[in-house]
Amino acid sequence: MGARHRSPRGTRAGLAALTALAVASVVVALTGCSAAAPDAGTTTSNASTGPSATFTERPKSTTGPVAPDAGETPAPTLRPKLSAAENLAAFNAVNEQVLVAHPSPGGRDFIDALVAAGFEKKNMQVTPDKTSIDLAAGSVQFSVLFNDKCLIGQWGSDGVGYHSEVASVMSTGKCLIGKTRPISW
Repeated sequence: MGARHRSPRGTRAGLAALTALAVASVVVALTGCSAAAPDAGTTTSNASTGPSATFTERPKSTTGPVAPDAGETPAPTLRPKLSAAENLAAFNAVNEQVLVAHPSPGGRDFIDALVAAGFEKKNMQVTPDKTSIDLAAGSVQFSVLFNDKCLIGQWGSDGVGYHSEVASVMSTGKCLIGKTRPISW
């Protein structure tokens, strides 16, 4: 059998279609990247009816606590009678202040700040700051059992950043899976 011969017109039409598809793919990809990448110090949240989640890049370091400008709304505060989802902003505000105040925060820094903000220590869990071979953990997770839901935070200094979510309580009655350390201080 001989090779098939394509006319120059068919090749040009196919090339034009392929080029248009490639350009459309690049536009869609770039649009997705720009919509998904938060600006430094911003928080994004999932507005669906499912679990809430946020991601915040490390806030810029300052010399002290950041005071709101005259026209700014003050930082959210804990409201114990509201749901965990309604207190996620307060949880995030506390943890973001820890990131501003401490260059390399550990689990205790987050727990102490959450307690100072009014969250109950007895309802908290935190993972170790060190691995089983005494290396710095890549990230630390911490949680607060709050009105039958879990406020969960995670901080990782190696590019992970700060993330949080509201999740259901596990069948164990806890919020975190795996090894946690006692909060006995």
